[in-house]
Amino acid sequence: MKYRNDPEGVRLPVKLDNATNGEFVPSALPRHLAHVNRTALERADEHARRLRIGRREFLVSLSGAATCLLAMNEVNAALGRTGGRFLVPGEAALDDAAAEGALGKREFIFDIQTHHFDPPAAWTASTPWSEMIRETAETTDCNVLPKEQFGYMSCSDARTFVREIFMDSDTDAAVLSFVPTAENAMPLSYREASATRQIVDALAGKRLLLHGRIIPNLPGDLERMSEVQETWKIAAWKTYTQYGPDRSTGWWLDDEQTGRPFLEKVRASGIHTVCCHKGLPLPFPLMGDKNVGYKSCRDVGPAAKANPDIAFIIYHSGHDPDLKESAFVPGKPASGTDTLVQSLLDAGIRPNANVYAELGSTWRSVMQDPDQAAHLIGKLLKYVGEDNVVWGTDCIFFGAPQDQIQAFRTFEISAEFRERYGYPALTDDIRARIFGLNALRAYKLDQKDFVRAASTDAISHARQLYARGSDPTFRTYGPRTRREFFTLARMEDA
Repeated sequence: MKYRNDPEGVRLPVKLDNATNGEFVPSALPRHLAHVNRTALERADEHARRLRIGRREFLVSLSGAATCLLAMNEVNAALGRTGGRFLVPGEAALDDAAAEGALGKREFIFDIQTHHFDPPAAWTASTPWSEMIRETAETTDCNVLPKEQFGYMSCSDARTFVREIFMDSDTDAAVLSFVPTAENAMPLSYREASATRQIVDALAGKRLLLHGRIIPNLPGDLERMSEVQETWKIAAWKTYTQYGPDRSTGWWLDDEQTGRPFLEKVRASGIHTVCCHKGLPLPFPLMGDKNVGYKSCRDVGPAAKANPDIAFIIYHSGHDPDLKESAFVPGKPASGTDTLVQSLLDAGIRPNANVYAELGSTWRSVMQDPDQAAHLIGKLLKYVGEDNVVWGTDCIFFGAPQDQIQAFRTFEISAEFRERYGYPALTDDIRARIFGLNALRAYKLDQKDFVRAASTDAISHARQLYARGSDPTFRTYGPRTRREFFTLARMEDA
């Protein structure tokens, strides 16, 4: 087969690079991850020769992904990071049947945090968002419309979104979300988001849902809620407590001036699902010394206690990329996911109540370190609940989410960590709930109808045809350098 994408087989199917979702500064790739990449590429060469196929053909196979995960196990074990591992048999690196048994699709996957940007035709002036994508396009060679002025925006438009999410990953359904900007600066408009939903709906029954982005301390946003709901048929509300009109103030879900009026409007709307960004710091200059504290989850417990009829989905689970995930110590939550756990304990919110923890960007970050991954997943299962951890990836910033899916599908928390910290085992049943079933409940969707509709539609048929000649890009699209990140961070000056 002739491959259009990466014909030389340079890109690995498990993408260990320093791309971010634009909400935190990329850091240098750790030495051990660079070692994983080198090891995986060397093994791919060796295995391809043994199988008498090209390296690109091998990497596109499930054995290619298995080779990467086995290399991660090997390098991390050598460093003493044994709190978790990927359950992939050694023979999967060369045997298709073994690779299929470990990595093949078996769950309904509902990704509740995905993104893309408006298409090239919608851009009439250069902005920091478009400049960031241009710089990324130059390094990934993904521009399919090079003759158009803003052709590089095709790297992250609806066509790319549908391919990466629904063709090159096992994702069955998704929520298309928005980024923290004022209404007139949204790099993905409601109109284009709705058009993408129509594209997907034309192929299927109902696989793509939309958020309504409301930031209640922005002038006019609360008043706009009814219009957003009626015009765009949204499935949930997306908000950011760290964001404010003057870049120096935030708000709390439980404060009298902003949070409570917002939640009253949520209740009146009849859409009782609030998706709140927490943890990951917003890019400078959107967040500085005066509003950095609003990334804390300290308000989640009180808000959930006062509003038991509202489902609070905490995006990123409160994870802070500058802090290593470790065992929770009551009373000492410095930041990150521990502030979520402490807030729930302080408010008396029991596991599997009305607070959910979402994994977008967070799982991709911690899956590179099995100790951190085990602590993160273990804490969330223990304190938030096995029915209340939900799947999200923040893609297409990270390209197709297939590598995140394969890593989670095979990850286990070690017996040592389970015994020492009281973490539950990550079973296939719990994975299936996290991958999709928990979020269906949080979004008030009928599980049987939704899953049935997605199993027999046109996308299912298209996938079967595509699988005969799949050509995944193995690209990431988020900023990978400080220059790209700070270009993006200037978006409010556009």
